[in-house]
Amino acid sequence: MKFKNVAATGAVFVTVAIALSACSSSSTSGSSTSASTGAASAAVTSAPLDASLTGTITAGGSSAQANAENAWITAYKAQVAGVTVNYDKSQGSGGGVTNWLAGSYDFAGSDAPLKADQQTSSQAICGTGGALNLPVYLDGVALIYNLPGVTTLNLSTDTIAKIFSLAITTWNDPAIVADNPGVTLPATAITTVARSDGSGTTQNFTNFLSAASPTIWTNPASNAWPIKGNVSSQKGGSGVVQAVTAGSGTIGYADHSAIGTATAATVNKVAFSQEGATAAFAAAATTVPTATGDLSQKFDYSKLTGTTVYPIPLISYQIVCTTFKTAAQATLTKSFIGFVASSVGQQVAAKNAGSAPIPDEMLTKVQTALASVK
Repeated sequence: MKFKNVAATGAVFVTVAIALSACSSSSTSGSSTSASTGAASAAVTSAPLDASLTGTITAGGSSAQANAENAWITAYKAQVAGVTVNYDKSQGSGGGVTNWLAGSYDFAGSDAPLKADQQTSSQAICGTGGALNLPVYLDGVALIYNLPGVTTLNLSTDTIAKIFSLAITTWNDPAIVADNPGVTLPATAITTVARSDGSGTTQNFTNFLSAASPTIWTNPASNAWPIKGNVSSQKGGSGVVQAVTAGSGTIGYADHSAIGTATAATVNKVAFSQEGATAAFAAAATTVPTATGDLSQKFDYSKLTGTTVYPIPLISYQIVCTTFKTAAQATLTKSFIGFVASSVGQQVAAKNAGSAPIPDEMLTKVQTALASVK
């Protein structure tokens, strides 16, 4: 199936979101229909936005967040004109965390929470409280392919693991044929496309592979792609998408918001949807904190079953210090992330990046965690 790159037409939606946020983001209560639960509930709001704030927020990391960041920045800037937010997606999640730990960023965007050693290292810039991993973006890892003549493709978990571990090398392999009854598949050689940079998308994808198909995918989950051989290594999600669409017989993985008009396979007969990503979070995400107040999430992939749950969800974080070096910079960063982690902020991302809103219960926890940052 094909996904349209909703970011290309995002300006219209941002305008709508700005109108919404002007009414609700600065209030302390309100009502809306929750996209995360499907039931009426109180909107999750940030602290009142202070239009008099001035300064610059410097951040970077996750390329998966990039389309959402563009929309968040535009909507936030319309209300707090004196604050400039610069977000650099060029380094990916790994580079974003590295730069943040070096003190270059006010927050890092990452599709994986800090590792234990990184949490320890964060105390050098954040004090003894370390860092907080705040989930703000929910989407899915899409498997995109370019196989002339084949417009629909389904892949089971084990088949995906075999393809990306290079155990399956041609498109007419019996395992792929079995997943796609009635579809004529050519004997074209398969070229897998993977990230060359430290990638949270790779981390999420290998989390899925190692948990869902451990006897086939025997590599540990990692933000670095472990397979060598007939693999086209590309920097950034956009590099993966470009290589897949420019090739023939290619298949790769990317955050779904970045795939544009590329063709995506269904996974265990489930296509990506915002509702499917939200259902995955509700069914299988658990908070596993690395520090007091931290909101790192872990999926139990055995619970990601059924026709309405997308099997490869992706949670992305904004990582901040519990204590900033200056109170002024803490105020700016908390203001922006507070907007991002509000119901309106999540609507902005959903309409412009095609992501799924973080469930209200988690947004409330993010707002509480932000309130403790100083």
